[in-house]
Amino acid sequence: MTIATLGGVFPVLPTIFHEDGTIDEGGLVAVVDYVVAAGADGVVFPGLASEYDQLSLDERKRLIAVVGGAVRGRIGFIVGASADTVEDSAALLGAGAAAGASAAMVMTPRAVGRDLDALAGFYSALGARAGLPLMLQNAPAPMGLGLDPADVLHIVSHTDAIAWVKEENMPCGQRITALLEEGDARLAGVFGGAGGRYIVDELGRGAVGTMPAAETPEAHVALMAAHRRGDAEEVRRVYEAMLPILMVQAVFRWRLTKEILRSRGVIDSAYTRAPGPAFDAADLTELAVLLGRLEAKLA
Repeated sequence: MTIATLGGVFPVLPTIFHEDGTIDEGGLVAVVDYVVAAGADGVVFPGLASEYDQLSLDERKRLIAVVGGAVRGRIGFIVGASADTVEDSAALLGAGAAAGASAAMVMTPRAVGRDLDALAGFYSALGARAGLPLMLQNAPAPMGLGLDPADVLHIVSHTDAIAWVKEENMPCGQRITALLEEGDARLAGVFGGAGGRYIVDELGRGAVGTMPAAETPEAHVALMAAHRRGDAEEVRRVYEAMLPILMVQAVFRWRLTKEILRSRGVIDSAYTRAPGPAFDAADLTELAVLLGRLEAKLA
Protein backbone atom coordinates (compact mmCIF):
# COMPACT_ATOMS: atom_id res chain seq x y z
CA MET A 1 0.00 0.00 0.00
CA THR A 2 1.40 3.41 -0.98
CA ILE A 3 1.24 6.05 1.76
CA ALA A 4 0.48 9.47 0.30
CA THR A 5 2.14 12.57 1.69
CA LEU A 6 -0.64 14.54 3.35
CA GLY A 7 -0.48 17.99 4.89
CA GLY A 8 -1.84 21.50 4.79
CA VAL A 9 -5.43 22.70 4.76
CA PHE A 10 -8.09 20.01 4.28
CA PRO A 11 -11.53 21.54 4.95
CA VAL A 12 -14.29 19.14 5.92
CA LEU A 13 -17.09 19.72 3.44
CA PRO A 14 -20.67 20.29 4.61
CA THR A 15 -23.53 18.31 3.12
CA ILE A 16 -25.76 20.75 1.27
CA PHE A 17 -29.53 20.41 1.40
CA HIS A 18 -32.47 22.08 -0.29
CA GLU A 19 -34.96 23.90 1.93
CA ASP A 20 -37.13 20.77 2.00
CA GLY A 21 -34.27 18.74 3.52
CA THR A 22 -33.39 16.80 0.37
CA ILE A 23 -29.77 16.66 -0.74
CA ASP A 24 -28.49 19.35 -3.09
CA GLU A 25 -25.72 17.63 -5.07
CA GLY A 26 -25.11 20.71 -7.19
CA GLY A 27 -24.60 22.75 -4.04
CA LEU A 28 -22.01 20.26 -2.80
CA VAL A 29 -20.16 20.48 -6.12
CA ALA A 30 -20.20 24.28 -5.81
CA VAL A 31 -18.60 24.04 -2.37
CA VAL A 32 -15.86 21.78 -3.75
CA ASP A 33 -15.12 24.34 -6.47
CA TYR A 34 -15.13 27.13 -3.86
CA VAL A 35 -12.59 25.31 -1.67
CA VAL A 36 -10.39 24.46 -4.66
CA ALA A 37 -10.42 28.10 -5.80
CA ALA A 38 -9.37 29.18 -2.30
CA GLY A 39 -6.17 27.16 -2.65
CA ALA A 40 -6.86 24.35 -0.16
CA ASP A 41 -4.57 21.33 -0.26
CA GLY A 42 -7.47 18.90 -0.13
CA VAL A 43 -10.95 18.14 1.16
CA VAL A 44 -12.46 15.66 3.61
CA PHE A 45 -15.93 14.16 3.16
CA PRO A 46 -18.00 13.08 4.98
CA GLY A 47 -16.96 14.05 8.50
CA LEU A 48 -18.65 15.39 11.61
CA ALA A 49 -18.93 18.81 9.93
CA SER A 50 -20.77 17.05 7.07
CA GLU A 51 -23.60 15.91 9.38
CA TYR A 52 -22.59 12.40 8.39
CA ASP A 53 -24.64 10.93 11.23
CA GLN A 54 -27.73 12.44 9.60
CA LEU A 55 -27.04 10.62 6.31
CA SER A 56 -27.88 7.04 5.41
CA LEU A 57 -25.08 4.75 4.29
CA ASP A 58 -26.36 4.91 0.72
CA GLU A 59 -26.49 8.72 0.83
CA ARG A 60 -22.90 8.83 2.05
CA LYS A 61 -21.70 6.49 -0.69
CA ARG A 62 -23.52 8.48 -3.36
CA LEU A 63 -22.13 11.81 -2.12
CA ILE A 64 -18.60 10.42 -1.88
CA ALA A 65 -18.85 9.72 -5.61
CA VAL A 66 -20.17 13.26 -6.18
CA VAL A 67 -17.24 14.78 -4.28
CA GLY A 68 -14.69 12.63 -6.07
CA GLY A 69 -16.17 13.63 -9.42
CA ALA A 70 -16.03 17.29 -8.46
CA VAL A 71 -12.47 17.14 -7.11
CA ARG A 72 -11.22 15.43 -10.29
CA GLY A 73 -7.72 15.05 -8.83
CA ARG A 74 -7.19 18.82 -8.59
CA ILE A 75 -6.46 18.61 -4.86
CA GLY A 76 -6.29 15.82 -2.29
CA PHE A 77 -9.34 13.89 -1.12
CA ILE A 78 -9.66 12.06 2.20
CA VAL A 79 -12.83 10.01 2.48
CA GLY A 80 -14.61 9.90 5.82
CA ALA A 81 -15.44 6.29 6.61
CA SER A 82 -16.56 6.34 10.23
CA ALA A 83 -19.05 3.64 11.17
CA ASP A 84 -19.72 1.20 13.98
CA THR A 85 -18.93 -1.91 11.95
CA VAL A 86 -16.01 -2.97 9.78
CA GLU A 87 -18.49 -3.83 7.03
CA ASP A 88 -20.01 -0.35 6.86
CA SER A 89 -16.64 1.36 7.12
CA ALA A 90 -15.27 -0.87 4.37
CA ALA A 91 -18.22 0.02 2.13
CA LEU A 92 -17.44 3.72 2.58
CA LEU A 93 -13.75 3.12 2.00
CA GLY A 94 -14.54 1.28 -1.19
CA ALA A 95 -16.66 4.19 -2.37
CA GLY A 96 -13.80 6.55 -1.54
CA ALA A 97 -11.20 4.50 -3.36
CA ALA A 98 -13.44 4.38 -6.44
CA ALA A 99 -13.88 8.17 -6.22
CA GLY A 100 -10.15 8.87 -6.12
CA ALA A 101 -9.50 9.28 -2.39
CA SER A 102 -5.93 8.65 -1.28
CA ALA A 103 -6.70 8.04 2.41
CA ALA A 104 -9.60 7.43 4.76
CA MET A 105 -10.42 9.01 8.10
CA VAL A 106 -12.16 6.72 10.58
CA MET A 107 -13.27 7.79 14.04
CA THR A 108 -12.78 5.35 16.91
CA PRO A 109 -16.09 3.44 16.84
CA ARG A 110 -18.21 3.86 19.95
CA ALA A 111 -19.74 0.43 19.37
CA VAL A 112 -16.35 -1.18 20.01
CA GLY A 113 -15.82 0.82 23.19
CA ARG A 114 -12.54 1.57 24.95
CA ASP A 115 -11.00 -1.90 24.64
CA LEU A 116 -7.72 -0.86 22.99
CA ASP A 117 -6.89 -4.27 21.56
CA ALA A 118 -10.38 -4.54 20.09
CA LEU A 119 -9.97 -1.09 18.55
CA ALA A 120 -6.62 -2.10 17.04
CA GLY A 121 -8.32 -5.19 15.68
CA PHE A 122 -11.06 -3.04 14.14
CA TYR A 123 -8.52 -0.88 12.28
CA SER A 124 -6.45 -3.91 11.25
CA ALA A 125 -9.50 -5.66 9.82
CA LEU A 126 -10.55 -2.49 8.05
CA GLY A 127 -7.07 -1.89 6.64
CA ALA A 128 -6.91 -5.43 5.30
CA ARG A 129 -10.12 -4.84 3.34
CA ALA A 130 -9.67 -1.23 2.39
CA GLY A 131 -6.71 -0.68 0.10
CA LEU A 132 -6.35 2.83 1.54
CA PRO A 133 -4.18 4.02 4.43
CA LEU A 134 -6.17 5.10 7.46
CA MET A 135 -6.31 8.16 9.68
CA LEU A 136 -7.55 7.55 13.23
CA GLN A 137 -9.87 10.39 14.23
CA ASN A 138 -9.71 10.87 18.00
CA ALA A 139 -12.81 12.96 18.58
CA PRO A 140 -14.06 13.86 22.06
CA ALA A 141 -17.09 12.23 23.63
CA PRO A 142 -19.93 11.96 22.92
CA MET A 143 -19.07 11.85 19.19
CA GLY A 144 -15.93 9.76 19.73
CA LEU A 145 -14.16 8.03 22.58
CA GLY A 146 -11.78 10.84 23.57
CA LEU A 147 -8.79 8.57 24.03
CA ASP A 148 -5.61 9.66 25.81
CA PRO A 149 -2.44 9.91 23.65
CA ALA A 150 -1.03 6.73 25.21
CA ASP A 151 -4.19 4.86 24.22
CA VAL A 152 -4.02 6.19 20.66
CA LEU A 153 -0.38 5.16 20.38
CA HIS A 154 -1.22 1.69 21.69
CA ILE A 155 -3.70 1.27 18.84
CA VAL A 156 -1.24 2.65 16.26
CA SER A 157 1.52 0.33 17.47
CA HIS A 158 -0.73 -2.73 17.19
CA THR A 159 -1.74 -2.31 13.54
CA ASP A 160 -0.07 -1.44 10.25
CA ALA A 161 -3.24 0.19 8.91
CA ILE A 162 -3.00 3.64 10.58
CA ALA A 163 -0.72 6.24 9.01
CA TRP A 164 -2.10 9.46 10.58
CA VAL A 165 -4.02 10.68 13.60
CA LYS A 166 -6.47 13.57 13.74
CA GLU A 167 -6.43 14.85 17.32
CA GLU A 168 -9.40 16.89 18.56
CA ASN A 169 -9.40 16.53 22.34
CA MET A 170 -8.52 19.35 24.68
CA PRO A 171 -5.86 20.56 25.08
CA CYS A 172 -5.15 19.65 21.45
CA GLY A 173 -1.64 21.07 21.37
CA GLN A 174 -0.39 19.09 24.36
CA ARG A 175 -1.86 15.92 22.95
CA ILE A 176 -0.19 16.51 19.58
CA THR A 177 3.14 16.97 21.35
CA ALA A 178 2.65 13.71 23.23
CA LEU A 179 1.73 11.82 20.06
CA LEU A 180 4.80 13.11 18.22
CA GLU A 181 7.32 12.82 21.04
CA GLU A 182 6.20 9.39 22.18
CA GLY A 183 4.99 8.26 18.78
CA ASP A 184 5.42 5.22 16.63
CA ALA A 185 7.69 5.31 13.58
CA ARG A 186 4.82 4.18 11.36
CA LEU A 187 2.88 7.36 12.16
CA ALA A 188 3.30 9.69 9.17
CA GLY A 189 1.81 12.76 10.85
CA VAL A 190 -0.85 14.31 13.05
CA PHE A 191 -3.61 16.68 11.91
CA GLY A 192 -5.43 19.20 14.05
CA GLY A 193 -9.18 19.61 13.95
CA ALA A 194 -11.71 21.23 16.28
CA GLY A 195 -12.70 23.71 13.56
CA GLY A 196 -9.21 25.21 13.38
CA ARG A 197 -9.71 27.09 16.66
CA TYR A 198 -6.28 26.02 17.98
CA ILE A 199 -4.41 25.96 14.69
CA VAL A 200 -1.46 28.17 15.69
CA ASP A 201 -0.62 26.03 18.70
CA GLU A 202 -1.14 22.83 16.71
CA LEU A 203 1.15 23.85 13.85
CA GLY A 204 3.74 25.15 16.28
CA ARG A 205 3.86 21.75 17.94
CA GLY A 206 4.38 19.89 14.68
CA ALA A 207 0.96 19.13 13.23
CA VAL A 208 1.25 18.52 9.48
CA GLY A 209 -2.11 20.07 8.72
CA THR A 210 -5.54 21.19 9.80
CA MET A 211 -9.10 20.13 9.03
CA PRO A 212 -11.33 23.16 9.62
CA ALA A 213 -14.87 23.68 8.42
CA ALA A 214 -15.27 25.07 4.90
CA GLU A 215 -16.80 28.52 5.38
CA THR A 216 -13.64 30.68 5.09
CA PRO A 217 -11.00 28.47 3.47
CA GLU A 218 -9.05 31.46 2.16
CA ALA A 219 -8.18 32.43 5.75
CA HIS A 220 -6.83 29.00 6.64
CA VAL A 221 -4.90 28.87 3.35
CA ALA A 222 -3.34 32.27 4.05
CA LEU A 223 -2.38 31.19 7.56
CA MET A 224 -0.87 27.92 6.31
CA ALA A 225 1.12 29.76 3.62
CA ALA A 226 2.57 32.07 6.27
CA HIS A 227 3.42 29.07 8.46
CA ARG A 228 5.18 27.32 5.61
CA ARG A 229 7.38 30.33 4.88
CA GLY A 230 8.16 30.81 8.57
CA ASP A 231 6.34 34.12 8.98
CA ALA A 232 5.16 33.76 12.58
CA GLU A 233 3.89 37.33 12.80
CA GLU A 234 1.65 36.88 9.75
CA VAL A 235 0.40 33.56 11.14
CA ARG A 236 -0.80 35.35 14.26
CA ARG A 237 -2.24 38.29 12.32
CA VAL A 238 -4.40 36.00 10.20
CA TYR A 239 -5.37 33.90 13.22
CA GLU A 240 -6.46 36.95 15.19
CA ALA A 241 -8.53 38.10 12.20
CA MET A 242 -10.21 34.67 12.09
CA LEU A 243 -10.99 34.39 15.80
CA PRO A 244 -14.39 36.16 15.88
CA ILE A 245 -15.73 33.86 13.16
CA LEU A 246 -14.21 30.81 14.86
CA MET A 247 -15.94 31.73 18.12
CA VAL A 248 -19.33 31.91 16.39
CA GLN A 249 -18.58 28.68 14.54
CA ALA A 250 -17.99 26.93 17.88
CA VAL A 251 -21.61 27.70 18.84
CA PHE A 252 -23.55 27.37 15.59
CA ARG A 253 -21.31 24.83 13.79
CA TRP A 254 -23.04 23.59 10.61
CA ARG A 255 -25.36 26.57 10.47
CA LEU A 256 -22.47 29.03 10.61
CA THR A 257 -20.67 27.26 7.78
CA LYS A 258 -23.74 27.11 5.59
CA GLU A 259 -24.91 30.64 6.37
CA ILE A 260 -21.56 32.06 5.24
CA LEU A 261 -21.61 29.90 2.12
CA ARG A 262 -25.15 31.07 1.41
CA SER A 263 -24.28 34.73 2.00
CA ARG A 264 -21.33 34.41 -0.37
CA GLY A 265 -23.58 33.00 -3.10
CA VAL A 266 -22.00 29.54 -3.10
CA ILE A 267 -25.16 27.66 -2.06
CA ASP A 268 -28.87 28.47 -2.06
CA SER A 269 -29.93 27.11 1.32
CA ALA A 270 -28.37 26.93 4.80
CA TYR A 271 -30.72 24.10 5.83
CA THR A 272 -29.27 21.55 8.26
CA ARG A 273 -30.58 18.19 9.33
CA ALA A 274 -28.56 18.20 12.55
CA PRO A 275 -30.14 19.69 15.67
CA GLY A 276 -28.62 22.78 17.26
CA PRO A 277 -29.07 26.50 17.84
CA ALA A 278 -30.36 28.62 14.97
CA PHE A 279 -29.47 32.21 14.09
CA ASP A 280 -31.88 35.01 14.91
CA ALA A 281 -31.92 38.40 13.18
CA ALA A 282 -29.37 39.94 15.55
CA ASP A 283 -27.01 36.99 15.07
CA LEU A 284 -27.18 37.37 11.30
CA THR A 285 -26.47 41.09 11.51
CA GLU A 286 -23.44 40.46 13.73
CA LEU A 287 -22.22 37.64 11.46
CA ALA A 288 -22.32 39.94 8.44
CA VAL A 289 -20.20 42.49 10.33
CA LEU A 290 -17.66 39.87 11.41
CA LEU A 291 -17.40 38.39 7.93
CA GLY A 292 -16.92 41.80 6.37
CA ARG A 293 -14.14 42.63 8.84
CA LEU A 294 -12.40 39.31 8.13
CA GLU A 295 -12.61 39.85 4.38
CA ALA A 296 -11.18 43.37 4.75
CA LYS A 297 -8.26 42.12 6.85
CA LEU A 298 -7.42 39.43 4.30
CA ALA A 299 -7.72 41.71 1.26
